[in-house]
Amino acid sequence: MESTRADSSTLDFRSYPILLGLAGTVIALDQWTKYLVRSRLAYGEVWAPIEGLAEIVRIVHWSNTGAAFGLLPNGGLFFTLVAILVSIAILYYYPRIPGQQAALRIALSLQLGGAVGNLIDRLTQGPVTDMVAVGQFPVFNLADTSISLGVALLVLAMWREEREERARVQAEKPGRRLAPSADTEQPLD
Repeated sequence: MESTRADSSTLDFRSYPILLGLAGTVIALDQWTKYLVRSRLAYGEVWAPIEGLAEIVRIVHWSNTGAAFGLLPNGGLFFTLVAILVSIAILYYYPRIPGQQAALRIALSLQLGGAVGNLIDRLTQGPVTDMVAVGQFPVFNLADTSISLGVALLVLAMWREEREERARVQAEKPGRRLAPSADTEQPLD
């Protein structure tokens, strides 16, 4: 049976263009939207493209020194170090991910793009520029969204892999014979 885990001798450095392409796209869009907000709105200024929806969704020039969604507001240095360490860990771990685990690869690419997008702000601006305001939810940016989507996809991918592994173990239990089938394995008992 083929394992879904790569051993340490299996490194796929050819997969880096996918990682860097997706992460680079996130970084470029994140930095572009932050540039537009910083250059066109005064700090604290609100722009509502659709006036009737201004209470629900709007663009506001805001910043934060903490984590995504304004959490831990004075943790700038800590989150700078975390972003650097997470980025290094992703770059190290990524070529070790088996090719068939596309969801995990996409999740890590989104997380890397978001981490580096906010890291650029921390290193060049000090605080991170935020701009999307939805209802009473804390103001956030594209990098925060990318990190959150990456984490959600990572959790779903891990949950799915765990379920598949449990099904494989259950199917391989002694005393249970399985009939070959193109779609599913059917017990012969």
